[in-house]
Amino acid sequence: MDQHGRKVNPPRSSYQNPKRIKDNDTFSANPKCFRPSHSPQEGDPAPFSSSASSCRALSTRRQLYEKPFPVYKQPVEVGSFSLDSERRFFNDARQIRYFVEPHPKPDFDLRDGYKDRFVKRDEGVKEKLDHILRWILANKSKLESSVAAASSSPALGVDVVTWRGHLTKLLTTPYETHEGWLLAATLFRGTLYLSEVETEASRRDRENRTERHKEMMYWGYKFEQYLCADDIKGSPDPGGVVNTNEAFCTVVQTKLADHKLLFSGEVDCRDGGPKSPAAPACYIELKTSAEICTTKQRSNFHRFKLLKWWAQSFLPGVPRIVAGFRDPDGLVVATETIHISQISHLIKNEYNCWKPTVCMNFCCEFLSFVRTVVKEDSPRVVHLFSWDPHQDVTYTVHRDSIYCFLPPWYVEGMTSSITSPH
Repeated sequence: MDQHGRKVNPPRSSYQNPKRIKDNDTFSANPKCFRPSHSPQEGDPAPFSSSASSCRALSTRRQLYEKPFPVYKQPVEVGSFSLDSERRFFNDARQIRYFVEPHPKPDFDLRDGYKDRFVKRDEGVKEKLDHILRWILANKSKLESSVAAASSSPALGVDVVTWRGHLTKLLTTPYETHEGWLLAATLFRGTLYLSEVETEASRRDRENRTERHKEMMYWGYKFEQYLCADDIKGSPDPGGVVNTNEAFCTVVQTKLADHKLLFSGEVDCRDGGPKSPAAPACYIELKTSAEICTTKQRSNFHRFKLLKWWAQSFLPGVPRIVAGFRDPDGLVVATETIHISQISHLIKNEYNCWKPTVCMNFCCEFLSFVRTVVKEDSPRVVHLFSWDPHQDVTYTVHRDSIYCFLPPWYVEGMTSSITSPH
C-alpha cells in the first residue's frame, strides 16, 4: 500500500479511448476493451522453449513480448469484502474508507505513532487464497447463475482465480532484476487457482529487515491515515491506531485475451464525492516515495517505481494514484495526483524504459503456458511455477504436498449446496 508538486487534469479513462503506447501499437475505440490494431505476424518468435505439447519452460526475454497490446476488457467489480482488526472476513464493505483532499502544503509526519499506535499484521501467517475463497463461497449462487449454459464453461465461469498482487508480479517480471517468485497452480472444477509461495530469499529478507526498513514500511500506512476518513462526511484521524490487519478488498472480473479472470485486491480508499463514478473507477490508490530533487531521481522514479504503481492500479481499473513525496525524515513535502492513463506518456522519453505492452503480453503468455501445462483437475495436485531474474519460468509437479492450498472447506463447499463461508 503503499510523487512533484503539480496536478494533472484528469483525462478520460484509458479503457475507453484509443491510446498509443509504444512502437505505434494502437487501440480501437471499443469502450469495453483494448484491441491491437493488427494481428501478430507469422514468424514471430515463440516464448515457449519447446513444443506446445511438452513445453517445459517460458522465456521472459522482453523482445518476445513487444507485440500489439492484448485485448484487456474493462474490469467490472462483482463484489467486495472486508477484513477487520483481527483479520476476520466479512462479506461487506464495512472497512471502506473515504478520500479527503490534502492541503496543498501538507504537514504530515509519517513517523508519528510508529512506536505506540501501530498494530502490525503477522506476515508469517500465510493466508494463501483463503479470503477470496470465502468470498466465492459466500457469493457462489450469484457467480454460478451468471455462468453461460455451455457445458464447456467452468463452474465459476472464469478461467483464473488469484490475488491482484500475484498478477502484478507477473506484469513486472520482464523488468524485474532482483526478486524471483514461486506460484502454485491448481486446476479445480475447470478453474485455475494461482497462489504465491514465499521464496527462501523473501523469507530471509522478511526476517532480517532493519529497524529503519520496518519503520519506512509503516510510513505508507501512516500516509493513508492522513488522507482517509471512516465516514463519507468525516475527517481523517491521524491520532488513531494504524492496524494493518484491516482491509477493504474489491473483487473484479475481466478478460485478458481469452483468459477470464476473477481476482481481488486491497483498495486504499474511494472518492466519496456526489459525482464519483461507480466502482472500481471511484477507487484511489495512495502511495509514498522519496522526494525528487534531481533529474536522475525523476528518471529512476519513472523507470522503476511507476512500473509497479501502474501495474497494481491498471489491473483492477483504479484510475488514479495520490502520491506523497517525503524527505529522509518521513515528512511529506508535497503530494501529486497521477492518472494511470497518463503514465505511458510520462515514461515515453525515458531511455530503455519499461513498456506496458510487454508487461501485459508476458502475463497473457504465462497464463496460456500454465493452462497448457496444468491438465489434471484435482485440488490434490499442484504445479509449482518458479522464476528467478534472467532465467526462464519452469515448473515442478507435486501431489498431496505442502504446496496444496485449496482448503477442504472450500473444496467441500464448491461440491455441495453449501453457500456460506467457512
